[in-house]
Amino acid sequence: MTKNSTSSTGSKWTGMVPVDDTALAVTDTGGPGIPVVYLNGQFATQGYWRRVISELGTGWRHITYDERARGKKSKRSADYSFEAAVRDVDAVLAARGVDRALAVGWSYGAFVAAHWAGRKPERALGAVLVDGAFPYDWLDEAMERRIRRQFRQWAWCMPLLRPTGLTPRMNAEQMANSNIELGVISREHELGPVLDGITVPTRYVVASGTSLGSRGDEQERIRTSLGAVTARNANIQISAKVTSNHGAILKKDSPAVAEAVREVAALARGGR
Repeated sequence: MTKNSTSSTGSKWTGMVPVDDTALAVTDTGGPGIPVVYLNGQFATQGYWRRVISELGTGWRHITYDERARGKKSKRSADYSFEAAVRDVDAVLAARGVDRALAVGWSYGAFVAAHWAGRKPERALGAVLVDGAFPYDWLDEAMERRIRRQFRQWAWCMPLLRPTGLTPRMNAEQMANSNIELGVISREHELGPVLDGITVPTRYVVASGTSLGSRGDEQERIRTSLGAVTARNANIQISAKVTSNHGAILKKDSPAVAEAVREVAALARGGR
């Protein structure tokens, strides 16, 4: 493990955490507060959480990281699967000496947070799912073709943006495959049982309008699936429905996300 500052779990730390065949760039603010691990959007970076972290302030232990081949530093891997993303949560927390944490995930990260919290209730204090992890069958053959076509169209500019960290060091096919795998994981018969099995306090913060690549009211129709989820599992509720769209929610509605984190933390403390 390389490091740029003190590696004590009580102190601020930034560095690389080795996992499997790769290494992830991690930032840990340290301190005695409740550990919060932030799980990024599919091709996003830890910098997206800046405003949420600022809203919560210094009374929390904030742990952010860039997934495999994302950002400027995290290394490439032979495995970009969803299962690898879920395993990486435990790897990062173990490297930072954290036994239990509150998981906050946006978009793709919301799916990771839901699966991790469902599988590891002994480690998850709770979860906040930000405009993601909606059980809905949106992937069909036409959508798969559309996804592959879209990433092929974007392929020319990806090498230009990689040095900035704005696009991952994955090729167009790998990115398309990741997006298509998410469509499979999103299906009601796949994700529904995962959400039904969550036993820790979980709150959704839901955006409005479109997301990148969606058309018309596609995204809003997907969000309607939450009604059945909250009706079946009393541990899961919607904390807020905000006006920001999918891409802007962490920036424009960071107070609502921070409030959901506080709500889950209070419930977790009460359940101890």
